[in-house]
Amino acid sequence: MATYGYARVSTKDQNVNRQLDALERFPLERSSIYIDYYTGADFERPEYQRLVRRLEQGDVLVVKSIDRLGRNYSEILAQWDRLARSQGVQVVVPDMPLLDTRQTARDLTGTFIADVVLQLLSYVAQVERENIRQRQAEGIAAAKARGVRFGRPEKARPRAYAGVRRRVAAGELSHGEAAAQLGVCRSTFEKWLKQDGRGGGAPGTDEGAKHGAGGSAPSDSRSRAVSSAARREHGDAAPSGCAANPGRSPKELG
Repeated sequence: MATYGYARVSTKDQNVNRQLDALERFPLERSSIYIDYYTGADFERPEYQRLVRRLEQGDVLVVKSIDRLGRNYSEILAQWDRLARSQGVQVVVPDMPLLDTRQTARDLTGTFIADVVLQLLSYVAQVERENIRQRQAEGIAAAKARGVRFGRPEKARPRAYAGVRRRVAAGELSHGEAAAQLGVCRSTFEKWLKQDGRGGGAPGTDEGAKHGAGGSAPSDSRSRAVSSAARREHGDAAPSGCAANPGRSPKELG
């Protein structure tokens, strides 16, 4: 028979030491404690899955509190049933002595009380998770209302931007060529134009400004070739911040 501990926090920014201290007081060796930095919404966590595969009948699993096991009502109950009944593992929750299958499994009344407490605490764990998500959403909305901006900081315009913008407006440069000269993505350059209130060419085209209303715009393949050539000419084949999907979701607050 072996004894293991399990600790969990949602992110690496959170401190797991309080759980580790409680598990080591059980007592447990640090080498016998599995730690996950994952949400409690489900049980698809690498260390938890490793632990479950290692557990054998008669082993003891110690979790400081039921919300460290998970925060999904139905899945907590399913995992408890899997561990305690299907695998024959003894589960101990030090923060709630009634949740100790080494004791409660011996009589019907103890099992009934433990099941009621487990359902209640599992319900509380999920409600708390939902409240956390609501507070995060409210925090983000309040921050946005105060003018807080999320995501990647806005890129500063290079010194040459004003001159390049004038050349685009005069039809001397396409958007792609202008972006390449400035060492930024075309989307960044076009965003700057939009913020400045001048398009510098027909919307959605690379060469509209260069050829004017009476000219014929080259094909998309030629536009890409011109942009690629311009980037090579200026030694900027991959401008900084030009990832295929540069957007980032806002950090959650609350």
